[in-house]
This record gives sequence, structure tokens and C-alpha cells, in this order.
Amino acid sequence: MQPQILIIGAGKSATVLIQYLQQKAVENNWYIVLADGNLQVAEQKWNKAKNGHAIGFDIINDDLRAHYIQQANIVVSMLPAFLHSKVAQDCLSFSKPLFTASYVDDHMKALAPALQEKKLLFLCEMGLDPGIDHMSAMELIHRIQNKGGVITSFKSHCGGLIAPESDTNPWHYKISWNPRNIILAGKAGAVYLENGTIKKQDYATLFHQTPLVSIPSIGPLSYYPNRDSLTYINTYHLNGVKDFVRTTLRPADFCEGWNAMIQLGLTSETQLNLNGNETIQDWFDLHLKNENLLALYTILMQNETINKQIQFLGFDETKIIPAEYNSSNATILQWILEQKWKLGSTDIDMVVMMHEISYEQNNTIHEVKSSLVIKGKNAAETAMASTVGLPLAMGVCAYLKGEINLSGLHIPTHPNIYKPILKALAEVGIAFIETEK
Repeated sequence: MQPQILIIGAGKSATVLIQYLQQKAVENNWYIVLADGNLQVAEQKWNKAKNGHAIGFDIINDDLRAHYIQQANIVVSMLPAFLHSKVAQDCLSFSKPLFTASYVDDHMKALAPALQEKKLLFLCEMGLDPGIDHMSAMELIHRIQNKGGVITSFKSHCGGLIAPESDTNPWHYKISWNPRNIILAGKAGAVYLENGTIKKQDYATLFHQTPLVSIPSIGPLSYYPNRDSLTYINTYHLNGVKDFVRTTLRPADFCEGWNAMIQLGLTSETQLNLNGNETIQDWFDLHLKNENLLALYTILMQNETINKQIQFLGFDETKIIPAEYNSSNATILQWILEQKWKLGSTDIDMVVMMHEISYEQNNTIHEVKSSLVIKGKNAAETAMASTVGLPLAMGVCAYLKGEINLSGLHIPTHPNIYKPILKALAEVGIAFIETEK
């Protein structure tokens, strides 16, 4: 009987994953069921391809979810992270391997002993960041360690950006992934290791005077540290390093402007009590007045870059804010950005990643930079969709072909996982360029 792949979720990030698995299903005589809460979206993404079909069902429906998972040989979840737990519990109950691009959360960690006992594989963090970052970093780390090098510093940078040829606004940014995550970025603050000392930054300072790093073929970009980098020191087996940080890349002007958004309280998730017919201008003016921010706003608008950015966002517009977005400043700002930072039909995005590693060998200090720059094809087949979807799809293929034979809860740091996937990524042009001095 041909293996059946159940893909749950047909959103933006799933586009390239679906296309890749459709091709491989025909080549290997596999069958795919593509499920989404919106049947029309699922059918549109499936596009009448061979070796599969699309279905629509509510993931909250316990009976239907269990029915489709029970029929599958392998489950791929492209759902928002908070919905993975329901799928994971069913996969465990019915002994079905689960693959996802999302972070390992506490719920997944709690399932680890049962997965090991069942000799069942749950493979998480199989996208871009997390995902390709883990694979490329571990391949490089293992290669250095295998030749006797002792790593003293590790810095990993990644960002989903707009390609220079599609850069048409003063923020130098457009949305190529989940807009909600853009609004929430940095809210947890950050902790990392610098010169052997644990450093902590809170949200209020995270985007203030961000450092620069030069990316080959791209030039300088700003970066800010991600959440808790320290947990990955053990994951990467780099105990004893003096520097360890994972960061997000953004244009310098973006960080300056986003710092202004934070100072003005526009990313706040505090509940608002609006009457439902406010315009953008009504909301913005009322917010500045109620929070005593008029003086700060006046000062910020004297900065030429910030002035252009705020004018571009149109806080003086008289559009009525939709009721589904007027619960907080953060949701209103998200609604505005989804319009102002939308990818145009001819726009192309860009994914940039770079690892910086210092190591000692034979009393000599070596510095390695390993970088990746990938551009999208169009507003649908984005670089973000490719780099999130392809490694996950390739992981599914490697598992079904017997190239990945692990069990338990994993992220792609094991050679058994990253070797076949990095090889497959290189074959489609997603490969790192390395320099060493």
C-alpha cells in the first residue's frame, strides 16, 4: 500500500512544501491528503494535482482530526504553533510520526518519554529559523570539531527581508511571513553570551542602537538578539564558548523605526475600549493624548527617517478600523502593516542567513563565515515559503525513503537528519558560501 502523507494547513508558508511533495508523490507513488479549515484554500493550493486530494475540516473537531490522522502514514503540521498540541496528541495516540517547522514547546517536551517508549519520531524545527539554521550550523560545528578545532565564539544571524529590487518604502521591509509574529518580535526580550558574560536585554532596549554585520553580496544589516540563545549552547554541544547569540537581521532604518513604534506604545497588547467606528487618525490622536506621548512624538518626528516612516504608515488616514482589529494597539498596527507592507504581485522577497564562528586549532585562531542569500520567485513562491517549506518536505521524503531512522523528539541537529536534507537543499540551489581566515 502506498504511504499516505497528511498535510494539515495550506497557508502561505505551505505553498512550496505542497508543490515539492506533489512532485515527489508522483515519483515515489505516495498519496497526499491536504487539509485546511478552508476547503477552497486547500483545493486552490492542491490545484488538481495527481496522487492526492484536498479536504476541508475544522482542526478543533476531535473526531474528524482523529479520523484523518489515523489514516495517515506520516503527518505534517503547518498549523499555527498553538494548535500543534492537539495534532501531536493524536499522532502519539495512533503512533503516527509528526513533522513540523515550529519550535519545540513545553507540550512537545512532555511527550518525549512516551515517544521514545513507542519508538516514534516527532521531528520539529524543520523550517528556516528554526531549521536550516540548525542544520547548517551543526554541519559546520561538527566539521570543525572533527578536525580538532575548539570553538570559542558562535553567532548566527537570519532574516526574512525584501529584495533590493522590490524595496520601495522607507522601512525597507515588506511582509513575507506571519504578520502577527512581526508585531510580537522581541517582546520576550533576549538573553545571550558575550565575552563569557550572560547579557540580558529587555524589549524596551532591544531595537535601540542595533549592531551591524556585513553580509557577502548584501552589505551591512542590523541585528537584534533572539529570545533565549543560551538554551542552544547545550543543543549545539558548545559548552565553554565565550560568545553565543542567535539574532534576527533587519535593515538599520527598520530597527530605528521599530524602536519608535515601541517607544510610542503602538505594539502594546493592552485591551482597548473603542466604540467601533474610530478612524486610524482618531485612534492615533487619542492614544498620544491619553498616554501623554505628544512631546515624545514631536521629538521623534524631527528624525528624518522616522518622519518618513510614520507618514508612510498613514496614521492620519480616515479609514475606519475594522472591529476584528480594534482590540489593542498591536492588532491595529498589524492591520495597518498588512496593507502598507504587503508584497506586490511582482515583488520578490529575500532570505539572508550567516553563521560567524571563531575556533582555535594548533595555537591559531580561525574565523569562519558561512552565508546564504536566497531570493523568491514572486509574491506566492517566496524565498520565505521555500526555505520554510522545502527542508520540512525534504525531511518527509528522507523519512519515507528510510534515510532518517531515529525515534523520539528531535530537531535537525543529528547528522542522520541534516546530511540528506542539506544535500537535497543544495540540489535546488539553497547552499551556503563559506570563507575562512
